[in-house]
Amino acid sequence: MYKNGKTIEGVDILVVGAGSAGCVAALAAASAKYRVLLVERYGFLGGSSTQMLDTFYGFFTPSETPKKIVGGWPDEVVNTLNDHGEVFLRPNTYGAGTGVNYNPERLKNVWDTLMLNAGVDFLLHTTLIDVNPLPGGRYECIFWNKSGFWKIIPQRIIDASGDADFCHLAGFDYEVAGEQEPAQSMTTTFRMANVDLDAFEKTGGKKALAQIMAATAHPLPRKEGSAHAMNMPKCISTVAVKVGGMNALNVQDLTKAEVEGRRQAFVFEAFFQKEVPGYADAKIIGLSTQIGVRETRRVYGEHRLTKEECMAAQIPSDSILLCGPPIEDHRDGKNGESETHWQYIPQGGIYGVPYGCIVPKASDMVWVVGRCFSATHDAHASCRSMAQTMAMGQAAGLAALQSLDRDSSASQLEVSRLRENLLQQGAILETPDKPAFTGKDEWKLNFA
Repeated sequence: MYKNGKTIEGVDILVVGAGSAGCVAALAAASAKYRVLLVERYGFLGGSSTQMLDTFYGFFTPSETPKKIVGGWPDEVVNTLNDHGEVFLRPNTYGAGTGVNYNPERLKNVWDTLMLNAGVDFLLHTTLIDVNPLPGGRYECIFWNKSGFWKIIPQRIIDASGDADFCHLAGFDYEVAGEQEPAQSMTTTFRMANVDLDAFEKTGGKKALAQIMAATAHPLPRKEGSAHAMNMPKCISTVAVKVGGMNALNVQDLTKAEVEGRRQAFVFEAFFQKEVPGYADAKIIGLSTQIGVRETRRVYGEHRLTKEECMAAQIPSDSILLCGPPIEDHRDGKNGESETHWQYIPQGGIYGVPYGCIVPKASDMVWVVGRCFSATHDAHASCRSMAQTMAMGQAAGLAALQSLDRDSSASQLEVSRLRENLLQQGAILETPDKPAFTGKDEWKLNFA
């Protein structure tokens, strides 16, 4: 039926999925020479950055002397938010490093503006439903939206779908989370308004909250989690809900997970209102657009990032980005309880991610970025922060341009030239000499 759909002609680079990785891939690839089309199934851009989160992690290492290790287009995103007065830096309670807090509603508008200014075409409410390999190595991509079925036969493709939907439909090999190690749990984030943050801080703040959680008789689903101030006055955002033991690629499981995540959110609301100082009159004002999924499919690439490589804290010559966040593995404990396992990167906390991690094995015209990139479970738990996924997108966008310009396949690309192009866009590929500024209002000082 859909084989008779309309055709969108002249697409040089197709980006599937407009999360932070896909958005930056499209921005990096934007040029007057080639047409870039970004396709997103929701009604707004940003993926996790706008659907459920309000903090970018991974820009700064979590060491005692933090370094800023991501730059280029990701900086432009934060700078634009900062120009609107909607950014502050905040320390992470559990040690993932300084986070860049932002207003996710403003970020939706910022992603729109950046795309329009860069000349990127994008379609919202549009879902990839099938892929047909064609002679000569190209792919016919089938999409559906309210206008019907559409066919696109691009010259290059960047899979930023999160679940590796394009790679799955095109027949690339991948590992499904949970097949070897338990898959990371899912999280419904929620936001509360009318919080008396002064009263909360005066009675001990986050440290007191952890103690109250540990001692409460309230039937909490788990007795840990974070609640942090947002850009909006008297509002907080949480990462407290945990839904484990379900497969986000199974629609029945995903449905149950959504329901369970919402149930847990209101259990936490009652706890905050009754037991946490400053929250007596607070209420939930928003739940994440969907439950947050940490891992599903991880594509097998030309290179597969491993825990051993992360822990070696080295920067290979074919690195396309730097990573410093620790392994942060949200999982069920031995007795079924929820827990988070942390393991920090030694020797300054920085390693390089090779180019092959974003190239599906033997790929001629496809790159994969975001949480479906090529990595083992443990390495993925370190390198899935949004600053790193944006950096992956930047590398993939430039790689697609280079591939078109030089008529080279993705797997045979000249990485040294790609690194030069990344540096020209402001990427950071070597350990900085100077420590970063990480005070609440010090973002701009990192560019002085």
